Order: sequence, then C-alpha cells, then structure tokens
Amino acid sequence: MLKIGLTGGIASGKSVVAARLRELGAVLVDADALAREVVEPGTPGLDRVVEAFSSAVLGPDGRLDRPRLGTLVFGNPERLAVLNGIIHPLVRERAAAIAAAAPRGAVVVQDIPLLVETGQGASFHLVLVVDAPDDVRVRRMVEHRKMTEEQARARMAAQATREDRLAAADVVLDNSGTKDELRDAVDLLWRSRLLPFADNLAKHRVAPRPGGPVISPADPRWPGQAARLAGRLLALAPEDFLAVDHIGSTAVPGLDAKDVLDLQLTVRDLATADRLEPLLAAAGYPRWPGIGPDNPKPGHPDPAEWDKRVHGSADPGRAVNLHVRAAGSPGWRYALCFRDWLRDDAEARGAYLAEKRRAARRHGVDKSAAGYAADKESWFTAYAAPRMEDWARRTGWQPPSYAGVGGPGTAQS
Repeated sequence: MLKIGLTGGIASGKSVVAARLRELGAVLVDADALAREVVEPGTPGLDRVVEAFSSAVLGPDGRLDRPRLGTLVFGNPERLAVLNGIIHPLVRERAAAIAAAAPRGAVVVQDIPLLVETGQGASFHLVLVVDAPDDVRVRRMVEHRKMTEEQARARMAAQATREDRLAAADVVLDNSGTKDELRDAVDLLWRSRLLPFADNLAKHRVAPRPGGPVISPADPRWPGQAARLAGRLLALAPEDFLAVDHIGSTAVPGLDAKDVLDLQLTVRDLATADRLEPLLAAAGYPRWPGIGPDNPKPGHPDPAEWDKRVHGSADPGRAVNLHVRAAGSPGWRYALCFRDWLRDDAEARGAYLAEKRRAARRHGVDKSAAGYAADKESWFTAYAAPRMEDWARRTGWQPPSYAGVGGPGTAQS
C-alpha cells in the first residue's frame, strides 16, 4: 500500500485535505481520533494517564477531562513529555493495525498533527504538508476559533516551526487561498501522483519517465530531497544498509543536470542487496530490470568487480535512480570520488556539463535516456578517470570505511 503522512500547523487547513482524500477513496487514519480512543474509560491508556496525573484529570462520568489535562501540560515540557510518552505509542500501534488491514493497492493517509515534532516522516512513502502563512493562520484562529492573537501565536509556538514542516515535506499544499482551491489541488495530486504511485507500488514497477534527456538548471532543493529519501532508506534496515549517499550531478551544487536524483546505497555485499530487494520494492524502489554492471574503468578491467543492483522510484513525482553497491567495490568508490572531484574542481564541472549537453542534444531526438548514459561512457573512461585519480592523489581523498567490510584498501588507487 501507499503510506502517506499528512500534517500541518494549527489552522493550516489540514482537516479539509484529510476529508477530501477520504472522499477520493483514501483510507484515513486520524491520529487525533485515535488519541481519544486510546484513553476511553476502561482502557490501559486512561489508567496510565491517571497514574501519571492523578484522578483529578477525570470528569464526573469517569472520562478524561481534556481541558483540565491540557491546563496541566500546556507550557510544561516535562509534563507534556510524560503525556506524549503514554499516548503516542498507543496511537502508533492502533494506526499500524488499521493500515495493516487496508486492501492491497490502497492509499493510506495518516493524519498526524505532530508528525514533524515526533520524527515520524521516515515511516511514509510521502509526507504531505498543508501550509499557510503564519499571519493567515492567526487570522483564522481569531475569526473562527475566537482566540486572541496572543493565544493563537502561543498555540503556534508550541508546534514545529513552519520552516521545519516545509523541510520535512515531499509535497506542500498551499492553503493561503480558498477551500475550493485547496480541494482542487488535492484532486490534482490524487490523480497525477498518489493513484499512479499506489499502482506502481502494487505492481513493483518503476514510474515511467517519458521523453528524452533534458538538462535542467541546478535546483537548490535537490540536496534536501535526497537527504529525506536517504533517511527513509536507512530506516528500512539500519543493520544492513551501511550508508546512503547523494551522488551524481544533482549532488554537485550549481551543476545543471537532469531532474533525477542518484542515490548510492552501500551494503556489505550484493547477496545482501538481493535478500532485501522485496523490502526496497515495498518502500517504493522496485528493481529496474535489464540494468547490469557499471562499465569497467582503468585499473579494474574485470566486469565482475563492477557489479551492482539498480532500483528506480515508483513515485511519478520524483525520479530516483538507486544504485546498490558493495562497500569497497570499484564502482562504489568511483561514484563517491567522482562526486567529490566535481564539487572541488570548477574545470571538471565545466567539462562534465559540456559533455552532458552534447549527449543530451544527440539523444534528445531519439528520446533515449539509456543512449544518453551510454554515450558518456567514453568520456568517463578516457577523460574523467585519469584526472579524477590525479586529483584524489593530490588531495589525499579517501572513501569511507566500515567495520567488518572492505574499505579504502580494496578500492581503486
């Protein structure tokens, strides 16, 4: 299933988005509703709250008196942490059970007001943030919730900052306009991204990439996007995945590139990669059929040393190539060294950009991304490899090493 985390600050319009997604067919898991459910009378959750805060938080009917509890914890970080330590694990357990019961191919949306604050972003294929400027949200709270401006700003200050929420977002839904405009944006997102993503996941299929190679202006958002995806990948199997690195052109600040993120997933060996292939597919990275080893570079002529696995993103809204390589292998080292060389050497960046533009012009006609990649191989071997190695010797560059696996000593010198 496709797992979506939905969040937004108070008065951002998150409830409008949640309701529309449910109307469109999503399975909605409401964290606020579950937070009430897990402290109903007779539940272990309510017993633990009473144990922590006394029976003074109960009303005459034996139910939790939420306003009274709120006065105890609001503005008191220690008490709030105690309450969250009781409620949040129970809510997550209940939410996981609901999600697990959803049918294959479903879009499961978890509406979590404190998703950013509780660090849950890595649990989802996508994080949707409903956003509105702070002054708009204050005005809404004053007009519709009858708060004073001071009360509204205090409520906002108790949540993650707008900047932190936007940094966690894969998709930002702007709600500075009307509710109809927001619903239209949700409808477009559902049709163009969420439904195709869910279908690709169910079929273990990489999202199609129509058209040929197009070189886009360098996008300062690429590193942040790569970092979010890397964090999710590492959370899948922290004992097996040694590192996830942003590589390729989009990892080089200021370098124009195709709008495709290249990530390198480091494993101990390719047997590990094969064992965890289903896990990567479920996370939105099915294996890309028909892609074999890297082309050998000078110093390591054996093609077997350049073996790897390549997965691609099932998300039609974010193209990703995921290169799975063994730590210490020549291809693993080359990817890291090439990136760092380009970051450091302006002449190398200029030469690579010229080569990319040449190949893009040639293969823009036949719309062949594979032909574009293959056409650059002679440049990598004849031009880049010797200059990169000379730079590595001069600067003392070394790749990272990992306990228990081959490190710099097994890599190309």
